[in-house]
Amino acid sequence: MLKADVPELNKSDLLGFYRQMKLIREFERESERQYTRGNIKGFLHVYNGEEAIAVGAINTLRPDDYIVTHYRDHGQALARGMTSNEVMAELMGKATGCSKGKGGSMHLFSSDLNFMGGYAIVGGQLCIAAGLALAVQYRGDDQVVLCFFGDGAVNEGEFHEAMNLAAIWNLPVIFFCEHNLYGMGASSKETLVMWDSLHEMAAAYGMSRYEVDGNDVLEVRTLMQKINAEVRSGSGPAFVVARTYRLRGHSVADPANYRPEDEVDYWAGQDPIPRFREWLTDEGIATVEDFEEIDASVDEEVVVAAEFGESSPWPETAALYDDVYTDRPTEGIPA
Repeated sequence: MLKADVPELNKSDLLGFYRQMKLIREFERESERQYTRGNIKGFLHVYNGEEAIAVGAINTLRPDDYIVTHYRDHGQALARGMTSNEVMAELMGKATGCSKGKGGSMHLFSSDLNFMGGYAIVGGQLCIAAGLALAVQYRGDDQVVLCFFGDGAVNEGEFHEAMNLAAIWNLPVIFFCEHNLYGMGASSKETLVMWDSLHEMAAAYGMSRYEVDGNDVLEVRTLMQKINAEVRSGSGPAFVVARTYRLRGHSVADPANYRPEDEVDYWAGQDPIPRFREWLTDEGIATVEDFEEIDASVDEEVVVAAEFGESSPWPETAALYDDVYTDRPTEGIPA
């Protein structure tokens, strides 16, 4: 990160990026606490360590651009502008959640934000992203579709199908791989022959391809500004691989004992949040007091979100038939 690379960003912008990353981290920590208390059911996949990707990439999009993502979706939802309250309520299955308590952790959705969902089927979102991009092209609009997925999805058939169709039809979609070195508990070194040059897989589809330090929020942002402009102008799809690391296991229930200690230690030293904080300090952009104020406001927001989720009502029984395709009458269903 060099100050000269971001002359258009002022102190408020840069501290805004820091706050977003800090909010994602503290929100995830609180979600883990609520999970252990039994207030969040099922699986919980947290975004700790990958915050710079969501913040750096999503902040380059227009409000009318589309995002579609995987089941580790809390960070992207918050970066897109979903409130902490509605995300936490959704995690708890409450009626005030972004998906009215019906989606849970892996299915955050907001049509108002063009955040078209997290998907629990590994790789399934890639074909949906291609379909969204085809709709944009068909309408003659100039939106882009940003599709997040992990390196584990690269071994799925949908990855190749979506990449191939996007290339053939010259679709306005950015396939963004968060390369965190593991697909669940399997190391990418053992499952992907091109794990160390993953972006070059896009060469088979004649697609523009890039690799970026996924733990550097400004590097991600700078690259995505360039790619967005190219894709929006009609250059066709692009493939981005961001090197990163999840600081927790695959899910909160995963102790991640399969990871070597030296690897974990190395990536802990690459944590994007203290890294960015140190840069802001070294460049003379922010002070200790700035960070203390932001950290306190984030802590307060997360506490309020947890209280909001816990105090929110459960969905009514009759709501089971809302927002779905059905010809079953709802009269007489007990509340």
